[in-house]
Amino acid sequence: MREALESWHFGQVLYAYRTHPHHGRALSQGAVANWLGLTQAQLSRIENGSAPQDLSKLMQWAHSLKIPADLLWFKLRGSESQVTAPAKPRDESDHQKPEQSSQTQGSTLLPVVVAGQTVLVPIDASALATSGLGRRTAIPADSDVTSTEHEAMSPLHRRTLLSGIAAAALPGLGLEELQRVASALEDSRRYQGGPVIDYFRTQLDHAKRDDGARGPKKTLPVVLGLLGAIEQHARNVKPKARRELLSVGADGAEFAGWLYRDIRQPGQAGFWYDRAMEWAQEADDAAMQGYVLLKKSQVAYDDRDALRVLTLAQAARHERWQLPARAQAEVTQQEALGLAMTGEPLDAVKGKLDEAHSLLTNVPGDDPNPLGAYFTEDTLLVRNAVTYTEAGKPSMAVELFGEAISAGTLSRRDTGFFTARRAAAVALCGEPDEAAQLGRASAEVAHVMKSERTLRVLSEVLHTLDRWSGRPAVRDFREALRAS
Repeated sequence: MREALESWHFGQVLYAYRTHPHHGRALSQGAVANWLGLTQAQLSRIENGSAPQDLSKLMQWAHSLKIPADLLWFKLRGSESQVTAPAKPRDESDHQKPEQSSQTQGSTLLPVVVAGQTVLVPIDASALATSGLGRRTAIPADSDVTSTEHEAMSPLHRRTLLSGIAAAALPGLGLEELQRVASALEDSRRYQGGPVIDYFRTQLDHAKRDDGARGPKKTLPVVLGLLGAIEQHARNVKPKARRELLSVGADGAEFAGWLYRDIRQPGQAGFWYDRAMEWAQEADDAAMQGYVLLKKSQVAYDDRDALRVLTLAQAARHERWQLPARAQAEVTQQEALGLAMTGEPLDAVKGKLDEAHSLLTNVPGDDPNPLGAYFTEDTLLVRNAVTYTEAGKPSMAVELFGEAISAGTLSRRDTGFFTARRAAAVALCGEPDEAAQLGRASAEVAHVMKSERTLRVLSEVLHTLDRWSGRPAVRDFREALRAS
């Protein structure tokens, strides 16, 4: 149940509940659906489709299942404390004093009424505390809204900022900015959307920077909140503003796909990549369409589907997408990986890698295009190392991995992931002790960052080390991986 709750997919929570051993046998979808006021078909779609985002339903289901409020990533009506996003047990390294309220740190999830429905969006907690949004107001005696909820909601509702969901989803804004942005959103005929779009871009950029240090499970709630706000507002603006919003939304949806990919939820990753493509097409954003094809090629690599790795990368290289130079370099490198996986000659693989390097070195240092901005010389090195491993040259890969990791420019999460890749290459070179030591170091990072992708690679490393399973270093690695 805890794993299901940490996935932020309430359909998985309901499935975990139905099949919990406590019942003695799995409960049928029909029985649970009837209990929750749903049809069997509706419950089936909830369990197998995209994650539900309707706060009122999430709260209702959480009450029915009697889930403790501290395990939820949204505020439960009747709870005494505001749960941050997500609610996680404190790490031993976290020196926050117990009496400090989590409400004063990070992003708080704020319930906002939009068109008669309560929708959950992230808002910076310190801004909430200092902006005046929390001042006390009278609550009707027959209301089932808690005092804390009403304090947060009433100023927005009082100004009828029903389309202000976008403003509430922007952490770091004071009350005056929230009111100015929300007022502008209310009249799309006079408002062209530029400043709000800039806010969305800025918050998305912040989330991307946080991901490498905080991990996907701490970044996802904010990103999903931003995407919900973008989608909501895009319904009520002029076509030009809608296209601009959807272009930002496509960027955010692609990022959400990556986050789900990192926690090994391929179904959700595929959903958001498809949404990114749909929004990019509607926004007439050609470069984003090509970029999503690249990301789908990378997903195919996770699935070990060599042919799709190659053909999707080749499709992403088409000139119709007009990709910026840095993204072109990444696509070319991905094509080299596809060639290596499909058994093409090493010279053909090296030719593509050289082409990717040439494209990257010709990117101006002040290139303003954000697409693929993370793809640097060090990123190219580790990707090339993966490619050489697939080409059957693990010794070349080990050297490249070491060079890139020692540079110290990779994020903590990426350092852990590529250390796992390096361990895989070392294992293939027949060095079990060194591979096991690298694997242990990587497992520690993967545990903290909740990177299922890294853990999957480490499982492959352990399989490679099977014939050395009796060695002390390998046994220690196996125990560390189990603990992770």
